Amino acid sequence: MQQVTVRYWAGAQAAAGVHEETLDAANTDELRAAAVAAHPKLAPVFAVASLLVDGRRVEPGAAFAAGSTVEVLPPFAGG
Repeated sequence: MQQVTVRYWAGAQAAAGVHEETLDAANTDELRAAAVAAHPKLAPVFAVASLLVDGRRVEPGAAFAAGSTVEVLPPFAGG
């Protein structure tokens, strides 16, 4: 496993209770499992959230390098 920085935004931050943390994961599926294990309230957020790895949107299962930053972006409302 490799360490990545995870940043939670909006509803994801509220569900996690933290803005940022470091998790061990090699892909988005492992990251989701680790984040939900640590913060169970994130489960419904991950069902609808977009993930950015180092600023680029990725699909489920996407791999990333050690030291990457993953941002969890739930849908936003507003104008």
